[in-house]
Amino acid sequence: MKPPSGWLDALPDHRLLAEFSLWSADLARLADDIARVDDFVDIYHIDVADGHFSPALLYFPDLTAVVRKATAKPLHVHLMTADAILLDQITQFAEAGADLISIHAENANADAGLELIAKFGLSAGIVLQLHTPVTAAAQFVDRIAMLTLLGTRIGIKGQGLDESALSRLQEARALIAARANGHRVILAADGGIREHTVPDLCRAGAQTIVMGSLAFGAPDLADRIGWVRGLADGA
Repeated sequence: MKPPSGWLDALPDHRLLAEFSLWSADLARLADDIARVDDFVDIYHIDVADGHFSPALLYFPDLTAVVRKATAKPLHVHLMTADAILLDQITQFAEAGADLISIHAENANADAGLELIAKFGLSAGIVLQLHTPVTAAAQFVDRIAMLTLLGTRIGIKGQGLDESALSRLQEARALIAARANGHRVILAADGGIREHTVPDLCRAGAQTIVMGSLAFGAPDLADRIGWVRGLADGA
C-alpha cells in the first residue's frame, strides 16, 4: 500500500498534523496496533538509530516494509545514522517503502543524502539536534519538504521539553518563510510532546508533532486526536 501521489500537498495546512511515532507502538502486535490507530494518523514516523549517531538502536528496513504493507498512510523515516552508512540506509529505506526520508544537518554528507533521496523520487527532510543552530538548515530549506526540530536530546525517550524548543521553532518558522521560495516546508516538533506542551509548540510554529505515548497510550484516541486537530496558529 502507498499513499496517492501528491500526498504531501494534500495534507491539511489549517490545523496541526498528527504524526504517530511507531517507536511507541506495540512491536509484538505491530500490524494490529497500526490497524487500531490508522484512521487517526496523518503521517507515521519511523525512527532509525544506529547506536552510534544516536544511543538508541531502532527500526530496520524489513520492519519498515512490514509497516508499508499494513497502511497506505505516508511513512516518514527519520535516519539517525553515521555518515559512513547514511547513503546505504537511504537506499534501503527507500526500497522498503518510505515516502519521506529525513536526515540530519549534522551529517557531513547531508547534501549527498538529499540528492540521493531526490533520485528515488521521495520527499526529503532535515532534522536539527538541540545543539545545532537553526541557521544550519538555511542551506537546505529550498530542497526539503519538512524541517524537524528535536526538543529533547537525541534517541532518549521520556525527556521533558528543552527550554529552548519554543524559541527555536519560532526562528525556524521565520527561516522557512524567508528561504522556502514559495514551496511548502512543514515544520515539525519531535521530543517532549506532552498534553501540556502541544499548544505552546503549535503557537511557536509547529505544524506537525511527533506523538508517541500521547497517541498510542491515549485512553480515548478519538478524543485525543480531535483535540490535536482542533489546534492551529494561536491555539
